[in-house]
Amino acid sequence: MANPDSGSPGSVSETPNDAYRPPRRIEEEEEEEEGEDEVDESDDDDGDGGEDDEPERRAPQPRSQEDRLRAHRARLNNLSSKLSSETVPIRVHDVLIKGNSKTRDWVIEAELDDLKKVASLQELLQVASVANFRLQQLGIFQSVNIVLDSGPKELPGTANVIVNVVEATNPLSGEIGYYTKPEARSSTLEGVLKLKNLLGFGDLWDGSFAYGWNQTSELSAGVYLPRMKSLLAPLSARVFLVSQDWLKYSSYNEQSLGLSLGLVSTRNHDLAYNLTWRTLTDPSQMSARSIRRQLGHNLISSLKYSFRFDRRNSPIRPTRGYAFLSTTQIGGLTPDPRSARFLRQELDLRYALPLGFYRAAINIGISGGVVFPWGCGFLQKPSPLPERFFMGGNTSPFYSLGGPTSLLGFRTRGMGPTEPRRQTGNDDPERDYVGGDLAVTTFADLSFDLPFSWCQKSGIYGHVFACAGNLAKLTQNEFRNFSFQNFLKSCRSSVGAGIVVPTSIVRVEVNYCYVLKQYDFDRGKTGLRKGNRIRRSGILADVLPRVRFFRWCPFN
Repeated sequence: MANPDSGSPGSVSETPNDAYRPPRRIEEEEEEEEGEDEVDESDDDDGDGGEDDEPERRAPQPRSQEDRLRAHRARLNNLSSKLSSETVPIRVHDVLIKGNSKTRDWVIEAELDDLKKVASLQELLQVASVANFRLQQLGIFQSVNIVLDSGPKELPGTANVIVNVVEATNPLSGEIGYYTKPEARSSTLEGVLKLKNLLGFGDLWDGSFAYGWNQTSELSAGVYLPRMKSLLAPLSARVFLVSQDWLKYSSYNEQSLGLSLGLVSTRNHDLAYNLTWRTLTDPSQMSARSIRRQLGHNLISSLKYSFRFDRRNSPIRPTRGYAFLSTTQIGGLTPDPRSARFLRQELDLRYALPLGFYRAAINIGISGGVVFPWGCGFLQKPSPLPERFFMGGNTSPFYSLGGPTSLLGFRTRGMGPTEPRRQTGNDDPERDYVGGDLAVTTFADLSFDLPFSWCQKSGIYGHVFACAGNLAKLTQNEFRNFSFQNFLKSCRSSVGAGIVVPTSIVRVEVNYCYVLKQYDFDRGKTGLRKGNRIRRSGILADVLPRVRFFRWCPFN
């Protein structure tokens, strides 16, 4: 993955002139053999005994450029055949770093540790390619080029690794965008400003904001430090202020001020600590009784661990492979008994099976989650309202791993347990969605290429799907009345078909959803639904339909 700031991607050179050159011992043997051939030819010429041949022997004609290219090509073919047919033993003698005027050497060396453990040339090429990718992911270099050279003459079978980096000329970059969400009838202005490698540690500083006129606003700042020699994983820290408006669905507003520390972040594991001061308010004073009981201030001290692996061939349109996500969160890591104490567990499993025609594939998935309070008298306590599971919205559940949150055909927070709001007249009161302690969703999706060449060239494809899900309350002794059979019978379900249009920035998905099963207070609706997934800096974000998107990067 190339550095987004780079004008040219990094590479691991594999040609003898600017990359790996076979050990000098092999080259010298070839030169000696050529020299012996020349001597033998000279001896044969001596048999003629002519004095006119003496100057020719003293000053032999140099080989032409075509001959040198032919010999060079032969050496390359010989090396290629050796790499494909046998293991070429080699070890790294030294690693040289060039071009880093600001970045500390140990920042680069931390990504090159595996180079000194290789035992063969094939392994060296593979590890060097991975190291190149890691260096570019730091985001502080315009280009990275790793050169493999022969080692010292007195140490045959060794190689030197030369890492040439070009640091970013301007460390500042920024993005800004304006979005509208038709379903929620709201707009959002979002922006981020990044400062790279300020201290020379490969550090990344950023400040971001998101202002939503009707639902969510956020202001945050953070720093990221890459993996160092004494540390096993990168470190990150972030302070944030988030305000969310749920008055329309659940009659409360949520405001959170906190600190998040990323303790471990690897390919499969993530561990983070969060300390948050959270405030729930009800400006309308119309919320349901169970929501009114949770209004006020609360301290959340929690530890969150995620284990993930993804063996699918594509996260955008998987046609084979499987993926799994497990997220465990424990809250209440303070001596204060008034802090929110809860256990939250989510599981997400996906599997893709190719069918062998029109790039057709079946994707199936199941997600589940449960939240429960802990501590003295936990059986009678309710779970924290913001930690419960809510379901609905236009977010596509077929590709991203995110837990049991989406069910097509239902509006945002449009299903599950509800309670009547405070009654002010003789009319039937509206109801608040209070979420569930147990959530399960499942889906089956059949994707296929459309029978039009222009659609196949553009990556446009179709799909048909079926999905189902349900929420249930378990706390305050409700688990005694829980029946798995009744839980399955009361599942909401929907089917549909749609077209997916991927672009470089956004993946537009237009579906026709038909609601098969819903209940009195659910907000499911048969009809067209549109959802987008916006790609930003290699990260996919699920959003509602958004328009007027633009990007501003004046510092790159």
